[in-house]
Amino acid sequence: MDSDEIMPGPASNLDEDLDEKYPNRPHNHAPTLPFHELYLKLFDNLSQIKKKPAVSAPARRKAGPNAGHASSNPFELRHDVISRFISRWRKEVGDDIYPAFRLILPDKDRDRPMYGMKEKVIGKMLVKIMKINKESEDGYNLLNWKLPGQSAATRMAGDFAGRCHDVLSKRPMRTEPGDMSIEEVNDKLDKLSAASKEEEQTHIMAEFYRRMNPDELTWLIRMILRQMKVGATERTFFNVWHPDAESLYSISSSLRRVCWELHDPNIRLEAEDRGIGLMQCFQPQLAQFQMHSFDKMILRMRPTEDDPVFWIEEKMDGERLQLHMAPDESIQGGRRFAFWSRKAKEYTYLYGKGIYDENGALTRHLKDAFVDGVQSVILDGEMITWDPEQDAMVPFGTLKTAALAEQRNPFSNGPRPLFRIFDILHLNGRDLTKYTLRDRRNALQKTIRPIHRRFEILPYEEATTAAEIETCLRRVVAQASEGLVLKNPRAQYRLNERHDDWMKVKPEYMTEFGESLDVVVIGGYYGQGHRGGNLASFLCGLRVDDNHSSQGGNPEKFWSFCKVGGGFTAADYQEVRHHTDGKWQKWDPKKPPTHFIELAGGDAQYEKPDMWIKPSESIVLCVKASSISVSDEFRMGLTLRFPRFKKVRKDKNWKTSLSVQEFLDLKSNVEKEQREKEFQVDNSRKQKRVKRAVKKPLNIAGYDDREIVQYAGPSGHIFDELNFFIMTDASAPEKRSKGELEQLVKANGGKVFQTNTAASDTICIADRRTVKVASLQKHGDINLIKPAWVLDCVKQNEKDAGISDYLLPFEPRHMFFTMEDRDDEIKVNVDRFSDSYARDTNVDELKEILNNMAKDEQTNHTLDSRTSQRIENLIQNKINAGYTAPCGWLFRRFTFFFFANDASTEENDSSFNTDDMRLQLARNTARFGGANIATSLKSSDVTHVIINPEILSSEDVASLRESLAARPGTKLPYLVSVAWVEESWTNGTLLDEERFNVPR
Repeated sequence: MDSDEIMPGPASNLDEDLDEKYPNRPHNHAPTLPFHELYLKLFDNLSQIKKKPAVSAPARRKAGPNAGHASSNPFELRHDVISRFISRWRKEVGDDIYPAFRLILPDKDRDRPMYGMKEKVIGKMLVKIMKINKESEDGYNLLNWKLPGQSAATRMAGDFAGRCHDVLSKRPMRTEPGDMSIEEVNDKLDKLSAASKEEEQTHIMAEFYRRMNPDELTWLIRMILRQMKVGATERTFFNVWHPDAESLYSISSSLRRVCWELHDPNIRLEAEDRGIGLMQCFQPQLAQFQMHSFDKMILRMRPTEDDPVFWIEEKMDGERLQLHMAPDESIQGGRRFAFWSRKAKEYTYLYGKGIYDENGALTRHLKDAFVDGVQSVILDGEMITWDPEQDAMVPFGTLKTAALAEQRNPFSNGPRPLFRIFDILHLNGRDLTKYTLRDRRNALQKTIRPIHRRFEILPYEEATTAAEIETCLRRVVAQASEGLVLKNPRAQYRLNERHDDWMKVKPEYMTEFGESLDVVVIGGYYGQGHRGGNLASFLCGLRVDDNHSSQGGNPEKFWSFCKVGGGFTAADYQEVRHHTDGKWQKWDPKKPPTHFIELAGGDAQYEKPDMWIKPSESIVLCVKASSISVSDEFRMGLTLRFPRFKKVRKDKNWKTSLSVQEFLDLKSNVEKEQREKEFQVDNSRKQKRVKRAVKKPLNIAGYDDREIVQYAGPSGHIFDELNFFIMTDASAPEKRSKGELEQLVKANGGKVFQTNTAASDTICIADRRTVKVASLQKHGDINLIKPAWVLDCVKQNEKDAGISDYLLPFEPRHMFFTMEDRDDEIKVNVDRFSDSYARDTNVDELKEILNNMAKDEQTNHTLDSRTSQRIENLIQNKINAGYTAPCGWLFRRFTFFFFANDASTEENDSSFNTDDMRLQLARNTARFGGANIATSLKSSDVTHVIINPEILSSEDVASLRESLAARPGTKLPYLVSVAWVEESWTNGTLLDEERFNVPR
């Protein structure tokens, strides 16, 4: 007897396994229908319904009884088309409709792997199969399918399948429908998804080309791309197939189960089959989109007088995952794990199937993560990347890399996966989805033993008002988080549904970032679908100013910075086209326009556009964003998260757009202000609604109508007949908001304007370098005064009550920027130790003056104060002009305290005795770089505390943090690694301290 008759083949084994897993699965009594029946009897008919306008009821009545009985409701028409196809299948083929459904709904078929083929790969294959010249019109249209083509192809730009149909129709192998059956197509697609080489895939595609006409092949390409758009959703197909089909798909994510277990529409799911199950991927609950106001969002969660509470959770920037754990004695450790994403993609291979799985980036750390008695569990949460060195979350996009690194070295100190759990849905055989969120969270707390920075429960805050949402949002955005999720603690878990019980609040809806970002369009990308054939998103750049351009560089040069495609209306696109029509040029990778535009990646040309435009011929767009993130894809090295178009800046050109340095300054200022600003929902780009006329309160330019600033301080006539332009808030000697400063000036007789040109002799007030401040400083024709002068004037006149009001003369400490010809007259108002002749000195200033005296005696007055100040101004002007700072200038104005491994007393003597050679070298470097070295951590002027984290223990670091946090009335200094000093010195510039934060 032949061995083949004894040993069953792979297909037989598969069928036996499926019969065992699905004992009641249906079997067809006849071969499947021809493949072309799908588009002739189903897809084409559904597409025609989408194109037909609905007939109104009066029109049907007017047509009379002889007009026929067919429904004109599009929903009913779609239902009838699908129902006829299913009825025909049952009659001619059988009850197993799975072969057809996996082609009709390819994006719901989780049993067939992804093909690894996108439009570009398929286009190259078709060019090769049909032997088309790449330089010909058809070759160009296939390989550049987003770009407008000639003739009929122009109308299908952005529609790859339509572009393919146009090319295939000119050179078909057959014009009549082919003879391939649905079953045969499925077999070929299985082989196509399993093929690992492009040659194998090309061979299979060539067979499809030989045996299908252009219509069939076009629909096949849509199936491969999983972009069907047949005019009916999966919900419609499910509802026609079986009343419980959608519910079963929600709890299983299995199209196969929907087709096989629900083949009889008269047999309904039992109650015990309607819940989620272990090792069975379900469709999770999703958060509803944000509404126009926080108050409306709260009302939608149905609070009651007895229970008005809602929960606020952080919305993390990671990947939504569900974790299943079930007992399994066949695996070492007795527990089996499985992980699935929101779209039912399995990640068990990445995070581990067992506690002792060597490839488990997470599970190998979960031996003690569950309390005794927990046998099975399903958890819902977010997998994020955590950097232990920074003790902070890493932005989205690095998760898989971190997981693979963790597999290779599970105990490294590099970025690692961290699973944060926010829900429990199954516990020891019991489905918890019908319990309230409050009950589920109680069960979660009693089930999990958190593993620090590996496996944690996401905390939440209870709230009852909209103001609490704003407070939380401000905090999480300051921590570079994605936003918030509001949850109703009284609600059940709703599978595969967006509901008001969960509502997200994301920062891209907020007006938090900066003043305005005016960027220049330097490139364009063609869109898809209804945007096909037109530039739908734009590459925007920042002007390379003198500080960043090489010697002899082109002043019209721009660095790539961000892509903007959201927020445009049809009118906005029309306006962009109006201003740029005829000025676009095709991007040639072999001859990039580096004289005007510089991309990231060098020859790799990251984010290269389809078209480019000279900056001098382009337009300026005003955009907003939620935050800034690091990115290697753009030449700037930074980019915007969720950028949104606001408007075209017709009043600006490339010369007045945002420069690299101005953006860096703006970024620095925004980071300082994030904890002080309030948020408001920005509805400027939302669809406008007709509202009743309501009398609005009068708004004064420069004031926020959300904040009423009340000043209860002294009032008088100090600033009578003086005009002020206040550009920033005050950070020293005390914090005052911009509104408070304006009220203070008005209370003392001054006038406030929102521009320095509104009145003559305007006094400009600034305490940090914003875009407006930098612009005035660049012109150099006006002094910029710190808010400290305003505060000093008010305080001095308060002390001298009864004496006629008088203004204090300007002192060097009052000047943010001083014109060169005014420098000497300002310095004569203080002595050589900076003691004021006209103002009372407080205790802190007196200490500083005495300290200056001691330093002056030690140096024998080598340089008097005027000479020193002149040198400082000279060097600062050179730096502003783009010159490199001298070595001894890098750490000027900073005061460092070097915390040695034996510095538990928080004091270091002048000899700085320590065995840490690295810290000693850094201290010497800092002194050479102009830093002041503090001998006590108690000193109020310490700006940086420098430590060597390799020497100090975590307990020492924690103790040091507590000491810093307890400092009364002073700004917290940075706690940074010694590497900050070393790398800043090596790079010749001050690096961002946040990158060198010492982990907790």
